[in-house]
Amino acid sequence: MGRKRRATRRTRVLAAPFTVAPPTGARIRDRLRVSEADERVLVVLGTHLGSLARADLAERVRIGMVPVRQNRRAERKEALTKVSSSRWAGAITRTSEDQYQLAVRSLFDERAMLTRAIRTLRRRLSVPCGQRRDGVRGYADTSERWQKKRRLGVLTARLA
Repeated sequence: MGRKRRATRRTRVLAAPFTVAPPTGARIRDRLRVSEADERVLVVLGTHLGSLARADLAERVRIGMVPVRQNRRAERKEALTKVSSSRWAGAITRTSEDQYQLAVRSLFDERAMLTRAIRTLRRRLSVPCGQRRDGVRGYADTSERWQKKRRLGVLTARLA
């Protein structure tokens, strides 16, 4: 019986090297240099639009937690369009809604964090110092336990 010949593998041919083209976009990091008159106009415009944005955010907070269809954005935008352009009114009402939704999410996250922390402190406080019960370790000494009891009071007050 003869020896089997191994199939010879051919080495892969590498593609010719190439260089990636440099980025084509421009990045400008200069400050806006304006005349004194233009600066005064920008300050007045910023003050005006800022007051409109604050007023719209206050109105959105007064509306409170409602479904998106009931946040009265069209009415708010129409009222803002009377004292600014439609484009600015749209940007202001969108920004107010985004800020409000972010604040609501942050409050819910804070409440969840406080609830978890209180639950953990209560579980560990239910176990005597230096002992273990049902996989829960008590605090090392009475000093640490006392500090954690105070912390529990602070967190409970914050949650309330």
